[in-house]
Amino acid sequence: MRFEPTLILGVAIVELEPHVDERGFFARAHCPDEFAVAGYPFSPVQTSISRNHAKGTLRGMHYQARPHGEAKLVRVVRGRIYDVALDLRPESPTFMHWTAAELSADNGRALLIPEGVAHGFLTLEPESDILYQIDRMFEPGHGRAVRWNDPVFAIEWPAAPDVISAADASLPDFGAESAGER
Repeated sequence: MRFEPTLILGVAIVELEPHVDERGFFARAHCPDEFAVAGYPFSPVQTSISRNHAKGTLRGMHYQARPHGEAKLVRVVRGRIYDVALDLRPESPTFMHWTAAELSADNGRALLIPEGVAHGFLTLEPESDILYQIDRMFEPGHGRAVRWNDPVFAIEWPAAPDVISAADASLPDFGAESAGER
């Protein structure tokens, strides 16, 4: 695996290093030792999948509140997405900054997202499946979200969503009293 740091502290693009032959390829997608040596200690305990039928489906920007924050490794196993990480850690030098990467089944890239960083994506192809590896068990009641198009973040999405949940579409501005609970 190759690790490409982004402008957001702790967020990295993880590239496969495939071993190719006439059958196709084989590649390691996660190894706790390799992540640790690269400076990104990450050991998942839970795996989830998000199936998205339509191109233009937006999910995000979601995170788990402290002390139940989660780090996650996000990878597309079918289709293609525009994946966004938004730093919501007040102590971080990149607080309120974002980074994005195109992830697809074809390019095999993954995005490592640390605790305190919100995550969201827009599908660029129909029938896109996203695999999440998460470093802790999900704790219900601690999910939070900020609006995908809040002007304070100025996230540059490749298109407006065609499909979005009512909850994600109606979130208040960042810092509003409701704090974006989802």
